[in-house]
Amino acid sequence: MVYDSRQIFNQITDHISRCPIFRRISQFCKQLFEDAPKTTAPTPAQIEPTTPEQSSGALSLELVPRDAHTISRKQISENALKVLYRLNKSGFKAYLVGGGVRDLLLGIEPKDFDIVTNATPEEIKKLFRNCRVVGRRFRLAHIVFGRDVIEVATFRGHHGESNEKVSKANAEGRLLRDNVYGEIDEDAERRDFTVNALYYDISDYSIRSYGGGMADLKAGTLRLIGDPETRYREDPVRMLRAVRFATKLNMGIETVTAAPIKQLAPLLKDIPAARMYEEVLKLFFAGKALANFELMQEYKLFAPLFPQVAALLKDDPKGTTMKMVQAIMKSTDQRVNEDKPVTPSFFYAALLWYPLRQRAEDIAVESGLTLYDAFFAAMGDVMEQQCQTISIPRRFSTPAKDIWQLQLRFDRSQGTRAFKLMEHPKFRAAYDLLLLRGEVEAGNVAKSAAWWQQFVEADETERLAIARSGSKSPNRNRNATQRRRRPRAPNADGSAPTSAPKASGTPKVKTAE
Repeated sequence: MVYDSRQIFNQITDHISRCPIFRRISQFCKQLFEDAPKTTAPTPAQIEPTTPEQSSGALSLELVPRDAHTISRKQISENALKVLYRLNKSGFKAYLVGGGVRDLLLGIEPKDFDIVTNATPEEIKKLFRNCRVVGRRFRLAHIVFGRDVIEVATFRGHHGESNEKVSKANAEGRLLRDNVYGEIDEDAERRDFTVNALYYDISDYSIRSYGGGMADLKAGTLRLIGDPETRYREDPVRMLRAVRFATKLNMGIETVTAAPIKQLAPLLKDIPAARMYEEVLKLFFAGKALANFELMQEYKLFAPLFPQVAALLKDDPKGTTMKMVQAIMKSTDQRVNEDKPVTPSFFYAALLWYPLRQRAEDIAVESGLTLYDAFFAAMGDVMEQQCQTISIPRRFSTPAKDIWQLQLRFDRSQGTRAFKLMEHPKFRAAYDLLLLRGEVEAGNVAKSAAWWQQFVEADETERLAIARSGSKSPNRNRNATQRRRRPRAPNADGSAPTSAPKASGTPKVKTAE
């Protein structure tokens, strides 16, 4: 009888893999079996793509040696290299993966470097004192170097009949937990797009390309790995990622990959609002806001994120709401490309302005409140409804309400009151929104925007003259209900206060005694 040493070794390691000590030994021995005799670079035969039958899964594998690609270690962050080398020297496999490899091949400077390994999060934590394990849905190791955080993930495996504790999906197929570990071939099959299934091997500086990732990268094609409908149901955010990568990388979405998106777009409603907030930042604050919006509209992905805005767009596809959305996206892209700051406060305030105005009008009709008072009641309603799909942190939602409130004060503050209004911390953001409204709406809003633009851009002397000329603003709503002041308490001797409020609600000015 002939015994296969590798087969015997694999059988043994299956039984002892749960023990950390034996696992470390097994990894070392496995590396000896796989790498001996060790070569410095893949042979020409290895460079040719293998067939699906040759790999452990359904993906083809192409090995690209160092001299056949453009990535240099000089382009990789020093901290990422530290992590890669320490994992490798400790007997583990370690690869730079995904967007970092993809961007380097495209000549784009990566924003971050992600690493995958066959070491578990617990094993990674033992190697790095500056490591913290995070995540529930996906358990990850974060290696912290000051402000730089290197994310290290363990190879993902297929679910099969996995334990409930490590893997769980809902009725729609969306993964709730996914901590099933496997080998690199399985990990590649679990990736989203082929252009992200690229692994840079620190041991010999080669690239492992799965599913034709290198070919798709050269062809400018965005192709999903596996059955598109199944993969989108596992994680509906992949539909947003398809849009974002297509615009960022100037790629076309492959036909089969794009086909189910419109039908499955409503699945985005089930994504936790907190996670969706981060995805919106990636979509609209990276210099491709307008392109992403147009592509999201094409694939019906905008409505699940912004249902209030989408309702107005549906009623009037070419109306003021559409003009405002396009103006916001263009303005955001321009500021990003000019390295100017952008803030979610302004973005959401501008995007939700017309839903707010619509809601205020509805409240005014239903309750009999003045439109001015109805606006304040509508602010909470609109923001609360938006937060059901996108969890906007309070540090942004509160300033957004301030920006809304200031819109009501612009017409009421022309003249000498303008100086006081300019002192408000959110004046500049509110002023920018007024200018956008002037472009979109024209009429009285455009006149008000023009007056304020002239006032803001003038010097101190000119401002005083402009303020005096606009002291009697024709746009001021003098019929709006004034806020009543609480009557003053009586004096200590029981007599009436020195100055009592008028019956109309307008208080007298107290003179100095």
